[in-house]
Amino acid sequence: MVPKGGLFWDGRVNTLQQQADGPLFNPLEMDAGSPGTIVAKLEHAPYAEMDAGSPGTIVAKLEHAPYAHDFIQLFGPRVFNEPTLAVSESLFAISRFQIEDPGFRPFTSKYDAWLQGHARFTPSELRGYLAFNDVHKGNCAACHLDQVTRDGLPPLFTDMQFEALGVPRNPALPANHHSGDFDLGLCGPYRTDLKAQTQYCGMFLTPTLRNVATRHVFFHNGVYHTLSQVLDFYAFRDARPQKIYPVGSGGRVEKYNDIPLKQHSNVDVSDPPLNRKLGETPAMNMQDRRDIIAFLQTLNDGYSPVKR
Repeated sequence: MVPKGGLFWDGRVNTLQQQADGPLFNPLEMDAGSPGTIVAKLEHAPYAEMDAGSPGTIVAKLEHAPYAHDFIQLFGPRVFNEPTLAVSESLFAISRFQIEDPGFRPFTSKYDAWLQGHARFTPSELRGYLAFNDVHKGNCAACHLDQVTRDGLPPLFTDMQFEALGVPRNPALPANHHSGDFDLGLCGPYRTDLKAQTQYCGMFLTPTLRNVATRHVFFHNGVYHTLSQVLDFYAFRDARPQKIYPVGSGGRVEKYNDIPLKQHSNVDVSDPPLNRKLGETPAMNMQDRRDIIAFLQTLNDGYSPVKR
């Protein structure tokens, strides 16, 4: 059974507080160093020399923020005396904001209005919805659940499970300049508890598709930048792989080139539309793909029904 749930593409953390902590100390993002290292710096460096994003910098900003008094009331009078505590509590506050503010889950898309009978799809949107759910075409709803839950809650468009899709390697990533380095999702390198479970290598979390049409980076490695590219990947990955993957000097298509050869068997080749053989007709034609994109645009929040 494949693991389920978690945050980040590899599901390595379980709370929003842990998720907020990730970018802060990631050397490829804010690079604030470890809390211990930063505390040592604070003892020997003036404020002006502190790294942006360090606990000391955060504490200094918090102390002079308009909500500093509220912060002290909530977390105690010594919160600003201990940088690691202040950072921990600020991350906790961020996580509570994400949980409590309804702006993070407005469910105000055209699709939500359609589910409630307050909107009509265009012909293209309706065709896209049908293709999205058609097990012989997009089959998208198999993972991106699009129906109201048994509890009457709006669909989240994800089953929170993991899948190995075999998306092509992104040559723009500095880490990929070394041909032997791979981000294998569930089995590492960032997630470590499943590193020995090689049957999970290459599997990444199924993301929500809500507001997906507002994004400009897709898949775990950001290899694609348009929904058209994403739909082409699903249509042509195995039927016409030369459209998706690089072709080597010998004319061989380098399929699944972002996963080591010994883990290629983990890639899903059984679920439509990824079950095509070389040369077969893709599960989705161009019209299907265009219509699915039209449907995906109905998942953007902020829809205002036209008054008649």
